[in-house]
Amino acid sequence: MFFKNLREDIKAAKANDPAARNWFEVWLTYSGVHALSWHRVAYFFHKIKLKLIARIISQMARFFTGIEIHPAAKIEGGVFIDHGSGVVIGETAEVKKGTVIYQGVTLGGTGKERGKRHPTIMENVTISAGAKVLGGFTVGKGAKIGAGAVVLKEVPPYATVVGVPGRIVRIRDPEAPERKHAAIAIAALNAEAKAAAEAELEEAAKTAAQEYVRLTRGEPQ
Repeated sequence: MFFKNLREDIKAAKANDPAARNWFEVWLTYSGVHALSWHRVAYFFHKIKLKLIARIISQMARFFTGIEIHPAAKIEGGVFIDHGSGVVIGETAEVKKGTVIYQGVTLGGTGKERGKRHPTIMENVTISAGAKVLGGFTVGKGAKIGAGAVVLKEVPPYATVVGVPGRIVRIRDPEAPERKHAAIAIAALNAEAKAAAEAELEEAAKTAAQEYVRLTRGEPQ
């Protein structure tokens, strides 16, 4: 599982960072990949109740990468932390596959309450530099959080949130590109069918004209 997640993390880095040249460079030099790998080791120790060792590992990761992830946070493979310096991910946070997190992001709580107090980030969310997502709510699939935004309440899927406090400025239609491509394909098929029909009509008209000329001349069939 560890190496599967590592492959997914490197793959995500390659997909989201145009500067990533190859897998070996990403594995060797990307602090976000390193922090996630350290975190998965810490998470293992946390699960088997060796919580002190888990915290020591997480603090070592913070020292070397500048990224602080609580050992209990649940992070799937295929997450990309870009640059990473100053990123903080709290104890009850959950981050799903495809999420991109930029430097200075905090996935935190709003007080000293217990239980679920950190956000759940669904698939393919982008959280821009310096954004703060605070509270035990869900950020929906495909959402985008603008740089420096402070998000204090649930975000619907495919929404774009900006400002302090965060406000929704747009909700994208995830099916719009598919519908556009389908419309283009249908238009192309219609154009092709129309051209074929026009060619057949032209050929029929030509044949009829030739038959008319033959008949007017009294030529035998």
